[in-house]
Amino acid sequence: METELKDLDSTRGQGLPKPQPSESIHDNGSTKDDRPLLKPESLSESSSSSSLLMSQESLDKKFAAFARHDVYGPLGCGELPLEEKILLAIASVILVPIRVVLATSLLLFYYLICRICTLFSAPNRDDSEQEDYAHMGGWNRLVIVQCGKFLSRVVLLIFGFYWIKETFQISDSDLKSSAAQNEGEDESEEPERPGVIISNHVSYIDILYHMSSFFPSFVAKQSVGKLPLVGLISKCLGCVYVQRESKSSDFKGVSGAVTERVEEAHQDKSAPIMMLFPEGTTTNGDFLLPFKTGAFLAKAPVLPVILRYPFRRFSPAWDSMSGARHVFFLLCQFVNHLEVIRLPIYYPSQQEKDDPKLYADNVRRLMASEGNLTLSDIGLPEKRIYLAALNGLLCQC
Repeated sequence: METELKDLDSTRGQGLPKPQPSESIHDNGSTKDDRPLLKPESLSESSSSSSLLMSQESLDKKFAAFARHDVYGPLGCGELPLEEKILLAIASVILVPIRVVLATSLLLFYYLICRICTLFSAPNRDDSEQEDYAHMGGWNRLVIVQCGKFLSRVVLLIFGFYWIKETFQISDSDLKSSAAQNEGEDESEEPERPGVIISNHVSYIDILYHMSSFFPSFVAKQSVGKLPLVGLISKCLGCVYVQRESKSSDFKGVSGAVTERVEEAHQDKSAPIMMLFPEGTTTNGDFLLPFKTGAFLAKAPVLPVILRYPFRRFSPAWDSMSGARHVFFLLCQFVNHLEVIRLPIYYPSQQEKDDPKLYADNVRRLMASEGNLTLSDIGLPEKRIYLAALNGLLCQC
């Protein structure tokens, strides 16, 4: 500013009067008393909080797919109203201990069921060191699946999901088949079985819902198979284990294993069906990230499922909050809500079979349209940047 004033004086001469020490010259040539109306400490605090708010708002706008909009705020560090604090205190003393004890007891009970049913069975293994108990037959497999479905629904009930609103959309082919059966005509051709269930990813609650409905095989981190209790259950589900951070040639092996499992589920009704979250990470539930093509390489039909979590105070979406904090707040909620839209089986055209990316994009656009979701171009790398920026802004929480 001083340099600009000197240049201005040199060009215009000495026509302007010198301001008093307490005055400053503005761009329009006027003078104004710049003595602060507030104390310096108050001014600095006000400016810092304002800049913090602006920074957070700009981050939430840029990374909208991961921004929280509930009363708990980003990272769960928002300033809660008094009513919410009272409810949180009551729930943490009464509700949370009961739910933790019940959920843990059910986990132990189901682990014992899985242990007994697999006691004299060897896990199925392949060349990529994947192993599972999902290819067993007989009564023990039936017990594992039916008990898994039932207990998963009970756990959802314990977590406050008392009612789950499910909407089933019927395709034109299903309507024709139903009409033909009503008219007494024989339908010789059975509809193709989907090879994989495709779902948007919002929370870890997604897994419990899909277990209660389909009991499918998931793609999980390699470390999950080695966890106590959960490790055996994941093998009974038939999970395909991956090492997300690995950049070695094992990726092709995992991709091949997933494709083989999808093809197997499509062709064999007794094989466990696969369940994949093609977004690769969770969102706040209002957006749909770009799909990875792994679920579509087998060229098999897919079953799209859309999950929504309506909320009033706390969002069950696991977007930008640590796991322990999110689980605690979730257990403190007296009631949680889940809405499910199950779309008709999507049969790919020949063009989509030849181009997995086109296949993935078309399914994604259909799910966004039917689920009223906004398409987003960001993904897991941007989510990591967003979380790092939030932690930098709100590190005091």
